[in-house]
Amino acid sequence: MLEERFSAGGFSARLCRCNTAVVGTGAAGYNAADRLWQLGQRDILIVTENRLAGTSRNTGSDKQTYYKLTLSGPEGDSVREMAETLFSGQCVDGDIALCEAALSAQSFLKLVELGVPFPRNRYGEYIGYKTDHDPRRRATSVGPYTSRQMTECLEQAVQAKGIPMLDHLQVIRILSDGHTAYGLLCLDTAAREETDRFVLIQCKNIVYATGGPAGMYADSVYPAGHYGATGLALEAGVKGKNLTEWQYGLASVKPRWNVSGTYMQVLPRVYSAAEDGSDEREFLMDFFKTPAEMLSKLFLKGYQWPFDVRKVAGGSSIIDVLVYLERCKGRRVYLDYRRNPVGGAFSYDELEPEARDYLTRAGACFGTPVERLGHMNAPAVEFYRDKGVDLAREPLEISLCAQHNNGGLAIDCWWQTNVAGLFAVGEASASHGVYRPGGTALNAGQVGSTRAAQYIAAKRGGAPEEGFEQAAAQALEQMGALARRALQPQGNVRALWAQAARRMSECGAAIRDGGAIAVYLAEVKAQLASFERNVTASEAAELRWVYRLRDMLISQYAYLAAMLDYMQQGGKSRGSALYTDPAGKKPYAQLPDAFTFVLDDGSRGGRVQEMLYRDGACVFEWRPVRPIPKDDDFFENVWREYRETGNVG
Repeated sequence: MLEERFSAGGFSARLCRCNTAVVGTGAAGYNAADRLWQLGQRDILIVTENRLAGTSRNTGSDKQTYYKLTLSGPEGDSVREMAETLFSGQCVDGDIALCEAALSAQSFLKLVELGVPFPRNRYGEYIGYKTDHDPRRRATSVGPYTSRQMTECLEQAVQAKGIPMLDHLQVIRILSDGHTAYGLLCLDTAAREETDRFVLIQCKNIVYATGGPAGMYADSVYPAGHYGATGLALEAGVKGKNLTEWQYGLASVKPRWNVSGTYMQVLPRVYSAAEDGSDEREFLMDFFKTPAEMLSKLFLKGYQWPFDVRKVAGGSSIIDVLVYLERCKGRRVYLDYRRNPVGGAFSYDELEPEARDYLTRAGACFGTPVERLGHMNAPAVEFYRDKGVDLAREPLEISLCAQHNNGGLAIDCWWQTNVAGLFAVGEASASHGVYRPGGTALNAGQVGSTRAAQYIAAKRGGAPEEGFEQAAAQALEQMGALARRALQPQGNVRALWAQAARRMSECGAAIRDGGAIAVYLAEVKAQLASFERNVTASEAAELRWVYRLRDMLISQYAYLAAMLDYMQQGGKSRGSALYTDPAGKKPYAQLPDAFTFVLDDGSRGGRVQEMLYRDGACVFEWRPVRPIPKDDDFFENVWREYRETGNVG
C-alpha cells in the first residue's frame, strides 16, 4: 500500500493505492481478505468505519443459525437438492443458488478449522436441525452469538497475516463512471484538521461488504452501529435487485435483539402501556377469544419469527400485526417475564398440541415465564442481563422491526456487480429472494466472499484502471464543498435523520400502502434535490451524519420506488410485506382497512425486478431468473478445464 497526497479544487486528501480494497469488517469482509491472501494476493487493504461495529459482530438471536449442506445422519442430501431449496424461495437466480450450495461445506469447514465451535457428535458428524423453509436438517448453531464468533475467528486469521487495515474511514463516494470502479473517497472520522479530513483509495477491485441498508428504518433490530451504504453503490451505477424483499420481525428495542425461539415459547405476558408507563393492558385478549388460543399463537411466533403475510390469517403473524397496531396508537408494547399472562388463568392442557407437547417434553409447564426461560434456555436470560436488562425485574419493550434485506445489489455468480471491479458480498448483495431458510445469510456471506476472492485472484490482478484521477477530482471537490457548506452554527442533520427513518418505518416496512409510499417518495426526492442547501452540521464530528444521511436518502428513494413499481406491475402481498389492496380481503373483520390485501399466487416467483439509479431517477427492468445451471459433470472434462483455467470466469 502506497500513500501519497492528492489535491483538487482547493481540497486535499491522503491517497492510498492497492489492488483490492475490502470495505467492511464483518464476517464476509474478513473472509474476502483472508481468501485473497490464501490465493496469493498481497496488495490488499481493509477499510472500515468502525472495526467493532456492524451486524456480524453485534447481532444474533435465540439460537443464531448457520445453514449448510447436511453433514450428519442417514438422510440423503446433495448440492443440487440444496440449490433447489434455495432456488424455490422465488426470485432467486439459479447460478447463485448452486454456488451457495456447492461451497457451503467448504465455507463451513473453514470456519470449523478457524475455531468456530460448531457442535458435532462423538463420531465427528456435524449435527443439524430444521429451520424455517428447510426440508432437511441443514441448520446448525453455536448459540446466540454465532456470527460474532465467526467474525472474531476470521479477524484473528486476517490479523495473523498482517493484512493492513484503515479504521475510522467512512466511504462517502464510490469512484466510478457507471461501468468501471476506480476507487473510493472516504471521510476520516478521527481527523482533527480539515487537511486530514479526506482519504482517497485508488484500486482495481472493491469488495463491498457493508451489510444491508439498516439505517433507513427507525424500527430496526440491526445493531445501533450498523447503517449500510447501499445508496452509494446505487449512485455509482450498480443495479439494485429484489429491493422490495425484506424480513421483519418482533425485536426488543433496547437492546436490539430478535425475540425469537424460547423468548416466545415460554409464553411471556404481552401488554401495552401509555408513553409514561401507565394504563397497562394485555391487548392481545381484545382480539383472541380464549387465553389458550392467544398463547398458542404466541408460542408459534417463536418458531415462525419472521413476519410472513401468509401466516396472518389463522397463523402466528397476527401477533406481529397486533403489536404493530398497538404501537400505531402511540402506546409502547412489552414482553413481561415476571408474571404469567392473563393472571395465570390458562391451562397448559388447553394449548394447541404443538405448544402443549413441546412445553411438556421440555418440562416447562410450571412457574413464571422467566423461570421457564431459565429452565429451557439459561443463556437467553444471561444475554439480556449482560446488556443491563434483568428479565426477572423489568419488562422488555418490543416493536415490529426491519431485520434483513433479502434483496440488495445485483451480482453475477462471482458476486461481481454490473460495474466492473465492484463486488458485493454479504447482505449488501442480492443473493436471496422472497423466502429463504433461516441461516442462509451467514452461508451466503462466506460463499460470496470466497467466490469474489477467487475471481479477483485469477482475473483481476495488476494495476488499477485508468480514469481514477478525473473521478477522484470530481468527487473530492463535490464532497469537500458539501462539508464546508454544511458546517453551520446550528445543525439539523440528526433531526432530519430521525425524521426520515421514522417516515420509512411508517410507510415502507412490513405494512405498505401505495398512496403513502408515493407521498414519502416525493418528499425524499425533494430532500435530495435541496440537500446541499438544507442539511447542516454544528461541528466537524457531525459531518459523518451528513454523508450518512445522503446515502440513506438515496437508498430510501430507490427502495420506495421499487415498492411502488412492484405494485404498479400488479405485485401482491408476499414474503414479509403486506401491500394494502382494496380489491382484496381482510383476514379478520376487526382489523383496519389497511390490512385488506391479496396474497401473491407465486406466479411472479420466476421474475426478478432490477433497478438502475440514473440522474436522480429509477429505471426498472423485469427479467426471468437465471435457471440452475446444468453443466457437463463428466470428470475428465471438468478436470481438464480445471487444470487449464481453474474454472474461473
